[in-house]
Amino acid sequence: MNRFSYLRASSVSEAVEAVAGDPAARFIAGGTNLVDLMKYDVERPGRLVDITRLPLNGIEKTPGGGVKIGALVPNSDLAYDDRIRRDYPLLSSAILAGASAQLRNAATTGGNLLQRTRCYYFYDVGTPCNKREPGSGCSAIGGETRIHAILGASDSCIATHPSDMCVALSALEAVVHVQGPRGDRTIPFADFHRLPGDQPEKDNTLEHGEMVTAVELPAPRFGRHHTYLKLRDRLSYAFALVSVAAAIELDGDNIGKARVALGGVAHKPWRDADAEASLKGVLPSSSAFADFADRLLSGARGQGENDFKIELARRAIVRALGQAASGTPQVQSVKQVN
Repeated sequence: MNRFSYLRASSVSEAVEAVAGDPAARFIAGGTNLVDLMKYDVERPGRLVDITRLPLNGIEKTPGGGVKIGALVPNSDLAYDDRIRRDYPLLSSAILAGASAQLRNAATTGGNLLQRTRCYYFYDVGTPCNKREPGSGCSAIGGETRIHAILGASDSCIATHPSDMCVALSALEAVVHVQGPRGDRTIPFADFHRLPGDQPEKDNTLEHGEMVTAVELPAPRFGRHHTYLKLRDRLSYAFALVSVAAAIELDGDNIGKARVALGGVAHKPWRDADAEASLKGVLPSSSAFADFADRLLSGARGQGENDFKIELARRAIVRALGQAASGTPQVQSVKQVN
């Protein structure tokens, strides 16, 4: 781990100013990902700006009937909050599917959004990696690709985003609040994370010095008919090979609205609004869900070793939509697939 200076910020503006004025500075809160990356010599910040004492740990109701979640709310507090469990059970379920209880106690809402990929080559500083060192090449292409992307990849990077919580936030159409040197702004969740393109080193659309201060959810729409289905190599404490956040509103016997986001398959949580629109007015059935899965995965392409993820994703989508439609969400404490 490299040497670094340390500052404990007493206000959001002080934290933003400290990071914005130093290209080598980074915010630190729970540190569950950043500290690991520093230990592996992947991240080498010259200065850490500690934001853990800032007043960003509340969950508040918004005038529009939604909730605003402070960036420093621990994952465990968010998952077990009564309002979240009642009004946004999809989010609670996704958080409980991730990591371990100890990590969820330390990890924060804002930090979860900023997680970096778990690509083997990104963590191995002895191998070329465009995400770690732009222009050096992508060792994953032609290498070990079992965990890598099948959607939205580029010739520069085939890494995947690791978060479970972000997959649910994508389906729930959250909005991210940030504060930076040029003031405050909001970012629709769909625009927060990036596909790799020719700049895979950029995970998101934040500018240097901008800090996530909150995540806002709209008024609850998906209650009973939801599920978060996570398929992985181990039943616990493992990242998703494929995950599906599915939420449905029924209009009589038919689907009124549907939101589906995939995790473990791309550089960001994967959604397709046109594919979701095709479910409107459709009677829930395995065949209808299979047709939807084909639409959502129409551009999927494997790298050989991860070709299995395409069919795995297809089956997971059908299973998840069936769970959501029947009101029988996946139970994360059981771990076995319903």
